[in-house]
Amino acid sequence: MSTSLLYHMFGIRGYEYRRTDFIEGRVCFSIEQPRERYRCSECGSAGVHAQGHKERFLQTVPIGLKPTFICLKVARVICFHCEHTRQVKVPFADPRRTYTHTFERYALELSKCTTIQDAAGHLGVSWDIIKDIQQRNLHRRFGKPKLKNLKEIAIDEIAIGKGHAYFTVVLDLRSGAVVYVGDGKGVAALTAFWKRLRASRAKVQAVATDMSKAYIRAVRDHLPKAVHVFDHFHVLKLFNEKLTAFRRELYRELTDEGQRQVLKGTRWLLLKNPENLDPRRNEQQRLEDALTLNTPLTVAYYLKEDLRQIWQQKDKATARLVFQDWIRRADVSGIRMLQQFARTLEEHRHGILAYYDYRISTGPLEGINNKIKTMKRQAYGFRDKEFFKLKILGLHQTKYALVG
Repeated sequence: MSTSLLYHMFGIRGYEYRRTDFIEGRVCFSIEQPRERYRCSECGSAGVHAQGHKERFLQTVPIGLKPTFICLKVARVICFHCEHTRQVKVPFADPRRTYTHTFERYALELSKCTTIQDAAGHLGVSWDIIKDIQQRNLHRRFGKPKLKNLKEIAIDEIAIGKGHAYFTVVLDLRSGAVVYVGDGKGVAALTAFWKRLRASRAKVQAVATDMSKAYIRAVRDHLPKAVHVFDHFHVLKLFNEKLTAFRRELYRELTDEGQRQVLKGTRWLLLKNPENLDPRRNEQQRLEDALTLNTPLTVAYYLKEDLRQIWQQKDKATARLVFQDWIRRADVSGIRMLQQFARTLEEHRHGILAYYDYRISTGPLEGINNKIKTMKRQAYGFRDKEFFKLKILGLHQTKYALVG
């Protein structure tokens, strides 16, 4: 084998080929470093004297289906310059690793299109080796995202498993990159983020969150000059939850079995947007029958439709008028659920209308959440939390698909 072949195939230069062995279905290339190339691994001095050696077997990229190894004697030298005895540096492999840099790059390429288990099976190594390669690569690239250029961010929690397990995620809305993943949810989960944000001296202009009191307090304390926008998707979601509970309450109050049957099964019809009702399933007629039956339900339903208009106006002044009109109509409806929700909106008026100052939301985090679900299915879950966080931090440069 020529020296150029060693370099172009395996990324090895400065070594000489000696022989090839075939052992139990594996290919082993023996190479040797000329004595004149010995250098001190600490100071780089050529003034060294050999003091024995240690053999290393390093796995490299396979040839066809054959596992391929590099066998070499790593010299131990005494340096006359710094007066220390050390092994010479192996430029094509990291210390205490059983594989070369080219093997590591090949494993990372495989990981883009297959699972860790499949990549490990193809390369004939353990699952832990492929995971360790991925984890070190992710930590190097995404371990400490730069926060200096943050301008608009979104904060929300995502469920990562059963038992109320959550991560709090901070998203850069301009780049689409996750810049922080914290354990749990609430104020404590963001402590490390605020510390790093202060150190970076970032000038955050706007923050999008839900109407959680914990997020309101955290943003007020740490970003007092930023515009705090309450995510309109969460506002609509909260109203839908109230509407579902209201329908359930009305169902329990009904005594006529015929009326109960009309109202039963209309939960999703009430939550759907009118344009999404399926005429083939007679959903429009079923909804109209339920609304005709109960006047309070009709009022709540049409106020739900009007609630969306707050975020569909041409400017903030018009939106403020629509907002005030909705509050007034909900208040005079006499329905306790609507009156309570109107008071909630009134308390958060400033953050809701701030949408017209910065048209941002936590919507992009839903896309991140969907990617996380796909990633979990592909890997059958993640037991290593730190590895899972690194995978989330790198999601903006990753494409996931479930393939058969």
